[in-house]
Amino acid sequence: MATLLRKIGLIRLHNRDTEDPKHHHNHRGGGGGQQSASLRGKGGAKSGGHKQQQQQQQQQQQQPGGAGDASPGPGKGKGKRAAEPAPRDKPPQPAAGAAGAAGAGGPRERAAGARAGPGPAAAAAAAAAAATTAGGSLVPAARQQHCTQVRSRRLMKELQDIARLSDRFISVELVDESLFDWNVKLHQVDKDSVLWQDMKETNTEFILLNLTFPDNFPFSPPFMRVLSPRLENGYVLDGGAICMELLTPRGWSSAYTVEAVMRQFAASLVKGQGRICRKAGKSKKSFSRKEAEATFKSLVKTHEKYGWVTPPVSDG
Repeated sequence: MATLLRKIGLIRLHNRDTEDPKHHHNHRGGGGGQQSASLRGKGGAKSGGHKQQQQQQQQQQQQPGGAGDASPGPGKGKGKRAAEPAPRDKPPQPAAGAAGAAGAGGPRERAAGARAGPGPAAAAAAAAAAATTAGGSLVPAARQQHCTQVRSRRLMKELQDIARLSDRFISVELVDESLFDWNVKLHQVDKDSVLWQDMKETNTEFILLNLTFPDNFPFSPPFMRVLSPRLENGYVLDGGAICMELLTPRGWSSAYTVEAVMRQFAASLVKGQGRICRKAGKSKKSFSRKEAEATFKSLVKTHEKYGWVTPPVSDG
């Protein structure tokens, strides 16, 4: 029994000696030292990186126009940052022209703008202004020249067609050798009409008319009036104006030829009971262009309001 007790005591003493508090303290202390050393290493790396970042920001602030000017340093407050926005955050300003566009921005932007020249918007505006200035004088002149060519070709063809007429229904003489001012002689009307009898009795060989062709002929009608003899009725009015819807912009067609217009006029003279004026003092009074133009404008307004009663084109 005593021997068993001694063995138990020796075992306890051995366990106590092996569990030395110094041993545990050194072991724990060594682990803590390693951990603290690693933490110090990390902290040192962080502090070193922070210092390096501060140095870079200070260098950037010292450079003019650099990135450091756009963002405040560590010691600057948020109020100043809000009061001084970065240039890239500024709203775009409208350019006042090529000079304003080149002068905007910092030194680098101005230098780049000077090398690149005016922007595409300024160049397009300048080109449009130049085209407007040039086109303002060239386009109407070209259009007028084209209209003159069309009118001349059409009238030359009309003259050739009239010269080839076998019945000599009409003949043409140019006024002052102008292709756009014609004196047309109407040689024939219906031989069963009273007007034809008047022509025979008065030895009137033809009815003389004047036609002037506007710049946009054949797309607008000619102005036609009677010159001689002085006629009554037959849709011939004061000044020798002729009341025919065919001669108005509303009734005109570019397909009408001078020959067709004259045949229609001859038919309207007969249908309207036209006669040669034989009254003393009045028969010798000639028609005037000014009076004819005024009368024609008045009758056009009247007929546009109340309608036309002259013979249709199909009657010719």
